[in-house]
Amino acid sequence: MDRVTTPAGARASARILARGDGRGGTVLPVLEGEGPLAVRRTRGSGTEAHVMLVGAMSGPLGGDHFTVAAEAAEGARLRVGSAAATLALPGQDKAGARYDVRLTVGDDAELRWLPEQLISAYGSDLSVATRVDLAATGRLLLREEQVLGRSGEEPGRLSSRMTVRVAGRCVLDQELACGSGAPGGWDGPAGLAGHRAVGQLVVVRPELAAEPPRASAFAEGAAVLPLAGPAVLVTAVAPDGLRLRRLLEAGLATLG
Repeated sequence: MDRVTTPAGARASARILARGDGRGGTVLPVLEGEGPLAVRRTRGSGTEAHVMLVGAMSGPLGGDHFTVAAEAAEGARLRVGSAAATLALPGQDKAGARYDVRLTVGDDAELRWLPEQLISAYGSDLSVATRVDLAATGRLLLREEQVLGRSGEEPGRLSSRMTVRVAGRCVLDQELACGSGAPGGWDGPAGLAGHRAVGQLVVVRPELAAEPPRASAFAEGAAVLPLAGPAVLVTAVAPDGLRLRRLLEAGLATLG
């Protein structure tokens, strides 16, 4: 799918579709994306197909609207990562940028959505919306990491919303706004408390419905929270992206 540049910014989309091949493996009948949303198949492992998002251009810039859709259909095992961090930058267009992510997981399918961090540079204005729909026996590991500003830099404005539904039932719907122009208090004691990195892991496994973990603060600034149904949220704040990644990995390890 081509990038289309308009006076209001660039429009670009990408699509990934994985299907079970009936023999325990995974095929990729659809792998589309050009311009800033190039997608590449990489060497998989076992029954899992691996796909990498490659940022061929800088951005998103002001006025841009990017959309990525990924589906692990019935029986598929799919892992999606990114080659580098996404850097939200200011552009000539003063309008905000949008990045939409649409994920779908079928029955007996698994999606691991593990992009690198999103960095909100000074002067940028980005809105991210992630929507996930899983079938009753679908499995998910989703990582979202946001770094507010580059080294020694104040952040731009960054807002994000994530919704997760399992068999049509909403198990998570949350929104966060940070940086210049965000509602007051986002950086106070009830918000990020001066931290410049925030992130979460969403884990959906059918067996979690019967044996959910206990809610716990397993480290300073980090917690494991069971959600309704077969889902768990690992959430953390940290002074930098490296510490954030370590906290999220430690939280995932507590789930076994």
